[in-house]
This record gives sequence, C-alpha cells and structure tokens, in this order.
Amino acid sequence: MLVRPTTALLPVVLAAALGGLALPEPALAAPGPALAVDVTADRHPISPYVYGMNFADQALARELRLPVHRYGGNATTRYNFRNDTTNRASDWYFENIPNDNPSPADLPKGSETDRFVQQNKATGAATVMTVPMLGWIAKDRAKACGFSVAKYGPQQSTDPWAPDCGNGRKPDGSLVTGNDPKDTSVAVGPEYATDLVDHLKGQFGAAADGGVQFYNLDNEPDLWHATHRDVRPVGLGYDELRDRTYRYAAAIKAADPGAKTLGPVGWGLNSIFYSGLDQDTCSRTGCWSNPPDKAAHGGQDLGPWYLDRMREYEQQHGTRILDYFDVHLYPQQSGVFGDAAGDADTQALRLRSTRQLWDPTYTDESWINQPVRFIPRMRELVDQHYPGTKIAMTEYNWGGHGSLNGALAQADVLGIFGREGLDLATLWTAPGADQPVADAFRIYRNYDGRGGAFGETSVRATSADQGRLAVYAAERTADRALTLVVVNKTGDDLTSPIALTGAAAGTAQVYRYSAADLTGVVREADQPVTAGGLTATFPANSITHLVLPRGTTPGDTTAPTTPGKPTAGAVTADSVALTWTPSTDDTGVTGYDVHRVDATGTVKVGSATGTSYTVSGLTADTSYTFVVTARDAAGNVSTASPGLTVRTAPAAPTGRCTVGWTANNWPGGFTATVTIRNTGTTAVDGWKLAFDFPTTGQKIGQGWSATWKQEGTSVTAESMSWNGRLAPGATTSIGVNGTWTGTNPAPSAFTLNGQRCG
Repeated sequence: MLVRPTTALLPVVLAAALGGLALPEPALAAPGPALAVDVTADRHPISPYVYGMNFADQALARELRLPVHRYGGNATTRYNFRNDTTNRASDWYFENIPNDNPSPADLPKGSETDRFVQQNKATGAATVMTVPMLGWIAKDRAKACGFSVAKYGPQQSTDPWAPDCGNGRKPDGSLVTGNDPKDTSVAVGPEYATDLVDHLKGQFGAAADGGVQFYNLDNEPDLWHATHRDVRPVGLGYDELRDRTYRYAAAIKAADPGAKTLGPVGWGLNSIFYSGLDQDTCSRTGCWSNPPDKAAHGGQDLGPWYLDRMREYEQQHGTRILDYFDVHLYPQQSGVFGDAAGDADTQALRLRSTRQLWDPTYTDESWINQPVRFIPRMRELVDQHYPGTKIAMTEYNWGGHGSLNGALAQADVLGIFGREGLDLATLWTAPGADQPVADAFRIYRNYDGRGGAFGETSVRATSADQGRLAVYAAERTADRALTLVVVNKTGDDLTSPIALTGAAAGTAQVYRYSAADLTGVVREADQPVTAGGLTATFPANSITHLVLPRGTTPGDTTAPTTPGKPTAGAVTADSVALTWTPSTDDTGVTGYDVHRVDATGTVKVGSATGTSYTVSGLTADTSYTFVVTARDAAGNVSTASPGLTVRTAPAAPTGRCTVGWTANNWPGGFTATVTIRNTGTTAVDGWKLAFDFPTTGQKIGQGWSATWKQEGTSVTAESMSWNGRLAPGATTSIGVNGTWTGTNPAPSAFTLNGQRCG
C-alpha cells in the first residue's frame, strides 16, 4: 500500500499557475469536543487478536500482518475434511457441495482446511478452526440435497443451478418435515474431532509448535434448528449443549493440550439469555416471559449457567476445556448490518450503534430496546462464573464495507475492542483490499504502508462527546510512541484541543483516511506538540492516526537490549518477510534496523518502527542471513540479534498454464466456465487470471469461485482462500454470468499471475 502525501499545497500551486487568480476562502472548522489523553492512567495490554478476520484474501492478510484468521460459518458445521465437502445449510438450499480440490486423491491432505492453515502459516496469522459438534457431517464427495424436490415434493424455492434442491418449505410456506438426514449426512461423534485435530497436528504441528492455536466449538449451535433443520429440526437445550461441549472440547484437549477452545459460539445477545430450545419454542409460541428450558434450570440465563458448568468440569477433572467465552454480535438496528451504506439516517444510526459494545446509557435502537453493553457484560459473566476465561467475538459486522461510513464505524469498533479489553475478534467476513473498511484496519495495522501500527498498551483517552469525536490511545512497545486514533463521526470539520498527560513535546506524524482520498491512508503535514498537548482539526467523516514521540532522556548513553532472533514469514523468489520480538528495556527504542550478513561483512537493508520488515530485491533460490539491531532516541544501538538464515524460493517458470473457456450463449447473455490448469513443475500459491474481451459490448455479471472484476474490456479473476493453490498438473474451474451486445466471441489470450498461458 502506498501512503499518499498531502495535497494541501495544490490550490497554492494552481493559483500561481493561473496568474494569482483569487481562490475562495476555506470554510472555518467548528469547535469540537475537548479530548484528553493520560499516558499514566488505565494502562492495560491490547490483545493483537482483536484485529482478526474470517476468510481474508492472502495479500490483504499479509499486508495487515493479520494476527488471527478464522475458518467458520454455517458451512463449517457439517464440513468433512476427509472428503473436503461442506453442507451449505440454510445459506444455500441445504446442499452438499464438494470443494474445488486440485488433488482429491490425496485427501485428507490438501483439503480446504489444510490450505487455510497453510495460508495462515505463510502470512503469520494464528488459526481459529471450527470443529463440527452437531453430530452430522457431509457423507461423501458428491453433490446432494437436504430437501430433494423429487423425494419430498414441490417447494417454495429451488436452486437455479440444481432444481432438485429445494429450500425445505412447501409452496404455501410451511416446513417440509420427516426428511431423511442421511440424504446428505453421516452421523459422527467426538472421535471426528479427535481425527481432525490429529490430522492438523500431523500436517502443521501441535498448537505449542506453531500449529492450529484455536478451535471453535462449532458455529451458532443455538440456531441449528433453523440453519441445519434438515438434520436437526429441534432446538438445542441447556443440558445437551453442556454435554456436547464436555465431550467434544475434552476430545480436542486430549488430542492437543496446548490448543485453546472457544464456546458456545452463540449467534448474538439472545445466546446469553436463551437456549436454542427456548429460542425455537418461543419463536413459535411466544413464551418469552417464561421460557420452559430456562425455567427447568432455575430461571438462570444460559450464559452464566454454561460458564458455571464449565467451571464445574475443571473442578471435577482438573482440566480446563473452555478457554474463551465466545458470542457473536450483529447490530440489530434496521439497515446497519448490510452491504449498502444506506441513507443518511441509517449511516447516523450505524455510527451510534457501536455504543452497544460498551455504553450503559445507550438503549439499543432495535427490537432489543435495552442497554446491551456487550463487552462489559461478557467480562462480568466470566469474572463471576468462570474466572480466568477470556472473551471473544468470532463474528461481527457493522456493514457498509464499501463505504466511508462503514470504515468510520469499523475504526470506532476496533478502538472500542482495545479500550474495553476484548481478547479476540474476527470480522465476518473480510473486506476486499480496495474497500474502505480495509483502510479502517490499515489505520491500526499498517497506516504508513511499512508496518506502522497502533500501540499495544491502551491508555486513558476521553472525549467530551464520544458520539461526535471518538478518541483511542495506546503506547507502542518498540519506540514508546504515543499513538492516537480520532474518528470524526460528523459531517463538519471539527477543531479540538487535545490535553496530554505524561507525553513529551515534539512533532506528531499525521495519517488520515477521509473523503478527500478514498483510495488509501494519506500522510498529512506533521503537527507540532507541546508538553501540555496540541490543537488539531479533524475533517468531516474522517479517521486520523497521530503518532507522538515520547522524547529522550538527557545524557542517555545506555544502549537498548538486544532484540529477538528474526523469524521468517512469507518467502518468495525475491523477498523475505521478517518479524522479531522487541527489546525488553525501557530506554525508549525508536526503531529497528535489519542487516544482511555475508562473507564481506554486514549491510543494512532496511529500517522499521515496528517489529516486522520485508526484505525485497533478493535473488531467487539463494541463502541469506539477517540480523536486527535496536536504536533509541539518543542514538544508542544494541548488539545484533542472533542471525536467521533463509533461502528464497525458486524462480517461477514461464509458460506454465493453460486456460479453457466454455460458454453457454443465448441472445444477450451467457454463462462461461473457465478451467485453469497448472502445466508447470512447481505449485502456484494464489493466482490472478487476466484476459480481454474482444468487444466492448461484453460485460461480466455475477461470478463464482473467484473474485471477478472488469474495467473496460479487461477482466481479472483472483483466487479464493480455498482454491488458490494449484499443484503441478492440477486444475480448478471458475465461472461467470454476463451480457453481450453485437457479438460474443470467446477471449483468445489469458495470463496467470502476469505470465502468458498456452
């Protein structure tokens, strides 16, 4: 990502070029709420795992140094790793759909979950893997329907590409009942969890050795009666949830004692109050005032009851089988959760609704109609009922990924996560790299395009009006810089004083994402800072990251302690991504230098303010040794870290692909199947197919199994997380619908990752 310099001087240059033509005076900013930051107060660590995602593109994951990446969702509840097949549940006609696999004969090796973990290993992300706990998984590697029209009669809706697969509702809307679960699925028990964990250990090592660190105890089991009703038509009650958790979580812990488990993975706030059985029953009978399953358990809400049972298990068996209390959260306010930004009222509601995460004075503006204070509520539950348990939110989404409004909400959410002490969160699902919500993550994870990040220790930051100007602050470990993120949620430029306690005078770097340039984070002019603070203007609807130095110690001659030995992340033919543990002293480290060591000596190859750096410009298939040194503000330099020797990847051969195009045409439209084959001798890890349509009248529409884009006549299709790897000789098929005017000739030239295909 390139960080763009400010364009503030452009009007002056233009005025001079136009012979001094007078320009209109800029509108004055309105007075904003006072902000205050105290570096000495409310200090606590920010978990890096709050910046996670579900199903992120590999390039975005690498750019953001994504700390945690989840394989989850409804389709994973019945995923069978042995035949690499999912059941899409109510998301898509209860269908078994085999994953596109380049080498099915090698299964279970090379399954979608294997490829998912491989991507995480390449980008340095920890894995959250969902373990099926429903008791049914996809029966074989073949397409199948949970509600066959031929077998169960006409239905309200059917899959347009597989008309025998219905939605399980009769034409009058009533449910199809009495279907056979074995149409799609086979029964399994906890031994399946053991097999899955053992397989992943065999491929990637145990959790303690860099393997899969986290396991979700299925996905939203309190909704199984709806999402998986073809095999589970009755809601899951208190006792069965407890018993399944005991059996499956214990199996995971026995297979990999170092792994962490997350449960009960409920769908939302109701998952804390009610069991799936009560949600099923009361949604049909209106028994919410006296739910029968809750009444049978002393009237205790499900969340605290569940935590009490997990604590009892540890007391009785000496083993903790639940590490994270995990409940999902989707805003229930109308229009907030969705792809579209919505109208002005919806956008304002989206920005207000983040208060449900923490604010006891905010009454949720939805059917909930009460204060939610979700993160403090979860923290209080674990503190009271199972101390030592961490809290997680492995699915959430504030909508509007393609809008500035969505980015503002996401930046606010990430700041709240850190301030409120959430332990793990993964956005459902990841944004595209070019969407504004991705820039909200960049503000915290890579604001300067070189790994610059928000600090790891939260400090007190307050706003006189958090609803207009939200502020979050943290101290960075590597250089002790004070980092501030300020979110202007209003349509006005706001000028606000920022009072500082415990900070030093100096110059603050300013990075901003705003309507002025939606293509990326912009480096603005530096801001002078006095010991007491500063005054700054925050443009309307903007996210600003301020980096303030902490100053130096007069007469400091003590060198920083030695940083840790670097480790290699992604290794390509011409680059190596390095990370290292920081110096442990408190002398004010301001940065790190990376050096290459060879027979002729040591050469500095780059610098970083954080603890990661990608060395580029290297030669393919060549060994290099790297060391890292730390430096402080006084100019003192540490001794070099232990060296890391790593070999770059071999150069990719040219002309190693073929592409087939098969189209079904009709007047004005077409459906095309594109088959890509790796004819080279080395695997392709992540691909981008490119071609040009022969005429300007050809347009793509909906595509599948790839991320499709078109500009003019040029079309690209990028691999998904599950089909990016093509072993030598392997193929993958993708498809797209489109329209045409005039004629519809097939494309004749294709490139894969920039190389011409035969």
